[in-house]
Amino acid sequence: MVRSGLVVVFVLAMVAACGGPTPPPPPPPPDPALPAALAQQVSGDGAFVHLQQFQGIADRNGGNRASGSPGHEQSVDYVADQARRAGFQVETPTVPFDFFSAGAQTLVVAGTPVPNAVALTYSRPTPPGGVTAPLVVLPDAPADATPACEATDFPPTTRGAIVVARRGVCPFAQKQALAADAGAAAMVVVNTEPGPLNGTVGSVAESRIPTAGLSRTDGDPLFARGGSAATLVLDTRAESRTTRNVVAQTTTGRTDEVVMAGAHLDSVAEGPGINDDGSGSAALLDTALRLGGAPAVTNAVRFAWWGAEEEGLIGSTAYVAGLDPERRRDIAMLLNFDMVASPNAGYLAYDGDDSDRQGAPAGPPGSDAIERRMLAALGQVGVQGSGTDFDGRSDYGPFIEAGIPAGGLFTGAEEVKTPEQAARWGGTAGQAFDPNYHSPRDDLRNVDRVALDRNTRAMAAVIGGYALDLTGPDGVPPRAQRQPR
Repeated sequence: MVRSGLVVVFVLAMVAACGGPTPPPPPPPPDPALPAALAQQVSGDGAFVHLQQFQGIADRNGGNRASGSPGHEQSVDYVADQARRAGFQVETPTVPFDFFSAGAQTLVVAGTPVPNAVALTYSRPTPPGGVTAPLVVLPDAPADATPACEATDFPPTTRGAIVVARRGVCPFAQKQALAADAGAAAMVVVNTEPGPLNGTVGSVAESRIPTAGLSRTDGDPLFARGGSAATLVLDTRAESRTTRNVVAQTTTGRTDEVVMAGAHLDSVAEGPGINDDGSGSAALLDTALRLGGAPAVTNAVRFAWWGAEEEGLIGSTAYVAGLDPERRRDIAMLLNFDMVASPNAGYLAYDGDDSDRQGAPAGPPGSDAIERRMLAALGQVGVQGSGTDFDGRSDYGPFIEAGIPAGGLFTGAEEVKTPEQAARWGGTAGQAFDPNYHSPRDDLRNVDRVALDRNTRAMAAVIGGYALDLTGPDGVPPRAQRQPR
């Protein structure tokens, strides 16, 4: 045995002497100072540099960075190149999706046009000339959070009619499916909040009847027009396209205890998407580049920039669906950052423990700890945050459904800032957190750079903290206790 060992040593020495490959250096030991240092190194200014790149890409490509378009492809190439240069292991997997577009979108009731009707994404088109039928208006009770969410909500007169219902909390796909089951010819959903109603009926396969959205201002009068003759025109089409995700992982840290952080990289077709979600993507990229591809961490960090979020969480859903149970169990958490620089900003962390008692239930075990860590990080940058519901409108959705703990930061979309929120955070009460949501005005001129800086620093502190240690009072269940679905 001794003789064989000496031979091995001799051979290795000869290989080294002859210029053979040398083993890679050992990974650096975890650095306890990393979270604080990372939070100091990142900045809103650093994120803004990437926002300028996204704006330039949109300007060169028809004013948007929508999935399936050259603008999104160039955004993917930009982020992937930056991550590769920083030493990350980078993949850009392709994901098929149904691309949706709309031409004419009109609603006329009793001969009077109703302004600003918008086809929900993947809505079926109306026949040439539109659907003409009486309006059937579902009760508009302020205390009812689930209008058009149950089959019993639809009266017999629904058959052959255009149904009008308030938005509520259940998915649009569920509403239009129930309306179709009841025999409706079409559906109009009126927003609960001021501002336009933008949403999706799920997918082309799920779409069954023409479905439009209206703002509260434009739609409220319809609740007094039951029985009126109406004509809805939705000239829509869908086609198969592909998008790409960017997935970048550190080369250091445990790969069975992965800290995953994501933001969606695509915009809507209507605008450049600089706040939604260029801001989250840029802040995440600044954090990744400052962290570097081989940081002194305990747990690997995996950054993701999702494609086709605006088409129905397509990129993140495909990613989760493509993981076998063991790879799902490797993911300790998903941290989501969708809109972190709204011009009338709120400071919101996803409500992991359902302490706000609104909408969706608590997230998977560990989500409560992530919320506490997010709120603490906001406090460290000088702002008192509050909870916001896991309402299913962003890329945490597929991870929660898979049983993976989730959390994140959000500065608000079309929801209206309350007087109490304005007193806490500044800004204007009675106006939307982002009046430019899903519009051409969501551009570089309409971001709150203070909010961008605060959220970038808070994001970095939380990512760095969990990369160092998943345990403690704000920790998440270890791998052996995780039971992903």
